[in-house]
Amino acid sequence: MNAEMVMRELEALGKERTKKMYMSNGAHEPLFGVATGAMKPIAKKIKIDQSLAEELYATGNYDAMYFAGVIADPKAMTTADFDRWMDSAYFYMLSDYVVAVTLAEAPIAQEVADAWIASGEELKMSAGWSCYCWLLGNRKDNEFSESKLANMLEVVKTTIHDAPERTKSAMNNFLYTVAISYVPLHDLAVETALAIGPVEMKRDNKKSTILHAYENIQKEVERGRVGFKRKYVRC
Repeated sequence: MNAEMVMRELEALGKERTKKMYMSNGAHEPLFGVATGAMKPIAKKIKIDQSLAEELYATGNYDAMYFAGVIADPKAMTTADFDRWMDSAYFYMLSDYVVAVTLAEAPIAQEVADAWIASGEELKMSAGWSCYCWLLGNRKDNEFSESKLANMLEVVKTTIHDAPERTKSAMNNFLYTVAISYVPLHDLAVETALAIGPVEMKRDNKKSTILHAYENIQKEVERGRVGFKRKYVRC
């Protein structure tokens, strides 16, 4: 399939209700409003096609950009490629659920994510912390430096309340993910979450969201979920 054919199929799958939901979360035109599950039959036909993924991502259409992440070949992408994708990720559903997810399957994931976290830019920071969530939830514990992750927990502890809003959410998710998916630092992550307490995340034209990492961690502990790893990062 070529890009034009994919765009036609995506357009046919678009739903106005889904489009409105995406837009309420920050998406803007162009987009069709395609449910992610509805993309699976197209993805099965294409599988992996980096060239096509690049074409689709460059359209600026939210649905096409999301689908690009599904069929991309992360191992073929360079730091410059990921930076370019990140520069076009104009809201968190792209930065955290397309670019960060795609990056999490690349060999260069941690070094790129580290640079984004250090950037001081809200969505880059959010994507960097989110990438670690996807990594920790999928890769074996021995693929990570325990001391590095402990230092990252300290950064979360000392900066989360003053971080940009979307970055707060990603940092909160990182804290939760370390506690559940990285067993060596479970206790430290729980202690950190308890020390941080509730975190207020302000949202444009909406009521603030209160993030409760400690409470959410305890719920998962009670369910026996410590040590959870997902089989796949991308759907």
